Amino acid sequence: IPTIISEMTFDEIMEVTKIYSISGLLSSNSHLMKNRPFRSPHHTITDIGLIGGGNYPKPGEISLAHNGVLFLDEIPQFGRSALESLRQPMEDGKVIISRNKASFTYPSKFMLIASANPCPCGFLGDSFNKCRCSHYQISNYKKRLSGPLLDRIDIHVFVPRLSKEDLTGDSDNESSADIRKRVQKARAVQRKRFLKDAISCNAHMNTKHISKYCKLNEDAKRLLEMAIEKMGISGRGYYRILKVSRTIADLDKNEDIKINHISEAIQYRISDKKYF
Repeated sequence: IPTIISEMTFDEIMEVTKIYSISGLLSSNSHLMKNRPFRSPHHTITDIGLIGGGNYPKPGEISLAHNGVLFLDEIPQFGRSALESLRQPMEDGKVIISRNKASFTYPSKFMLIASANPCPCGFLGDSFNKCRCSHYQISNYKKRLSGPLLDRIDIHVFVPRLSKEDLTGDSDNESSADIRKRVQKARAVQRKRFLKDAISCNAHMNTKHISKYCKLNEDAKRLLEMAIEKMGISGRGYYRILKVSRTIADLDKNEDIKINHISEAIQYRISDKKYF
């Protein structure tokens, strides 16, 4: 992920630098944080470590990941309380910590990326190894991630076992360098789009922005309505599908959101429903 995300703007650099300065984490070799943060806390992290707090409230991992990536490896292993505490900051892009009749507000506009095995043993759905888990174990494992939290994750992808070509580097897949160029161009398009809106990317759109910039033609609208009806997609899911489809269209160098962009965004929403 760090190899494909776009470079930070000057304003983003200053925001991140201030957070790291408050936390005492600035490097002695540099007074500016020029690279997007990539934070990967261990699953034993406390609520305070993740969200922020303490006697003298300091930013937690979600604020240290501001304008960057928060990677939660094996997300079902994290404490339920810690995971549920992510919900409001993910919606608001900030976290408010109250201590001793005072409150501290820290920004938390991060990209959450999480990984999880499909079951406790890791082999559910594997074509080479048989799953050793009972239905009860699998059911309990799934319950570790709540519906409201999963609903706030825009893209759900099942990743199959890598082929030998992928492992040896002999595949013809697009390189990280080429992907990053496309990402940079798409982000440039978004910055231009939102010049008058006080935001800089599709992820930060509210319902007003979505109504303005995510207009659908009749075919795309019909497909989305069908998905809502048949798949029980929530109101939050509806808006997130529109934002993802807007980004897919940007990466595809299309000003209009077409039916294939909506179709892909819907697929990302449901691709792992067999497991979570």
